[in-house]
Amino acid sequence: MDFPFFSTPEREPSQYVGFSGNRIDRQSENRTEASLQLALADPRLRVIVMQGGRLYMRVGTPEAAGFFDTEGAHALGADFGEAILLGTSEAGPVVVAPSRVEPDALPEPFKAIDIRSVLNQGLLDTASLGAMAQAASLLAWQASCRFCGRCGAITEKRIGGYKRVCTACATEFFPRTDPVVIMLAIAGGRCLLGRSPRFAEGMYSTLAGFVEPGETIEDAVRRETLEEAGIRLGRIVYHASQPWPFPHSLMIGCFGEALNEDIAFDERELADCRWFSRDETRAILSATHPDGFRAPPATAIAHHLMKAWAERG
Repeated sequence: MDFPFFSTPEREPSQYVGFSGNRIDRQSENRTEASLQLALADPRLRVIVMQGGRLYMRVGTPEAAGFFDTEGAHALGADFGEAILLGTSEAGPVVVAPSRVEPDALPEPFKAIDIRSVLNQGLLDTASLGAMAQAASLLAWQASCRFCGRCGAITEKRIGGYKRVCTACATEFFPRTDPVVIMLAIAGGRCLLGRSPRFAEGMYSTLAGFVEPGETIEDAVRRETLEEAGIRLGRIVYHASQPWPFPHSLMIGCFGEALNEDIAFDERELADCRWFSRDETRAILSATHPDGFRAPPATAIAHHLMKAWAERG
């Protein structure tokens, strides 16, 4: 008899969400103090250039629009002293480097485009989007870890950017990933969706929240749903995950079995929260709901949670 955990599709649901297609070989076990310099000296080097959460792109040329050779990256003000080695692609080593050139000062045909727009407008292929997420998260971590959290002294970049070490007390720091649960509560033939005050007009989505220290994923799903909507959950089922570089999160998508249906949502967190039938959810996903309700874009894991449930009935 087959092991039941392997009865799921070969292509897991996580592969269909945005930022999930990274194909860079990170070479984690082989990183040394020399790795970055060796990569920078390689004539095949490919460079991602970013600043302030914006990707520097060559517009009008879809192929490899977000990658540059050494000369092209220099022209965009890439600071190779702050470069981070992402790993190796089929074309060669890949690094990300912050730019010294302000976005408004870029020459034509280059533009600085925020990460969400790059994702939602489909400006890069799947693999390049995944590399961009890795790059953005690492740059954000580097920027927030300049000083030691133990003694306050300056930290230095090591092993290509995947570690920082305090110059005074030698404490080591490693890139962080913040786990976030994002969940769709189910009650019979209805699902629970909410509206954040920050959402665009008419958008409804799944609930979400950070996992707290000492908490399992399942308990975080239950706690966040109860806190935000007053709904208690029983069984929890994992569905998919999504890298989310805002600034360095991992979205963990789950379904939850609702044990009550009387909503009491937290008005500090939500502008509205309600149950929707499968037909209503399908209409929301297709932007045909009579009240103008719509879902997050298809690149978001929330969209896939809603779709996976709505298409089951």
